[in-house]
Amino acid sequence: MNNALKECEFCKIAAKISTAEIIYETDSCLAFFPLNPATKGHTLVIPKQHVTDFTSADLDTFAELSSTALKVGRKLRGVYSPDGMNLITSAGRAASQSVMHLHLHLVPRWTNDKMGKIWPPKHSTDPQVLSGWAEEFRNYRKMGG
Repeated sequence: MNNALKECEFCKIAAKISTAEIIYETDSCLAFFPLNPATKGHTLVIPKQHVTDFTSADLDTFAELSSTALKVGRKLRGVYSPDGMNLITSAGRAASQSVMHLHLHLVPRWTNDKMGKIWPPKHSTDPQVLSGWAEEFRNYRKMGG
């Protein structure tokens, strides 16, 4: 048994070692309800292969994951008729990633649901600061694909 399978709860779900309420499956992806959903229909979409986060995924894996999320998101919209929906992913503990296996959250939203706002209060950033950030980005030569 490889380390990811021993230690990763999402790898265990993908390998059918641990159970989950799976609602959609392809050869390479799974969609299932988390144990502590934020809202009705909250769904996790994962690649079956262990990938730590979206910045570690290859293009084919991320394309298949995105395609699966689109299909599941459209069906969630049809089934539950939410007022809106969030598509969320995190990379690293500082970004609130709690399971170190790439996953996309599809979160159906309703006005005044218990989830609340996901963005901090708005504040302006000096245009010169933004320009500096953009320059740093454009000057960085390693652009993986």
